[in-house]
Amino acid sequence: MACILVVDDDTQIREMLRQMLEMEEYEVLEAANGKEAINLLDDHRVDLVITDLIMPEKEGIETIRDMRKRFPDIRIIAMSGGGVIGPESYLKIAKSLGATKTFVKPIERRVLLDGIREVLE
Repeated sequence: MACILVVDDDTQIREMLRQMLEMEEYEVLEAANGKEAINLLDDHRVDLVITDLIMPEKEGIETIRDMRKRFPDIRIIAMSGGGVIGPESYLKIAKSLGATKTFVKPIERRVLLDGIREVLE
């Protein structure tokens, strides 16, 4: 069973993703921001990180950059619903820093699950 770390400051989104992923029999860890995510990665082996980009304390772009430095083989899916410059710009930056796959929020369940399976292959 693959372990997925979900990083999002929105509690409802984290809970929705947790339930969806657990229904697909993934093990799920949660973090509310990049700082929490890095701390979890220090203590847990995960197969995939799904991270939002716009978050307080430590946002997703900085988190991806740090993950790539400390855990170079980690697979990352970045997602964003907007921000000042729009989601596509943030996602392009995330991809250039090492996100394996990117999605604009809201994400259809099937599209996300297909993306997860593809990244974990």
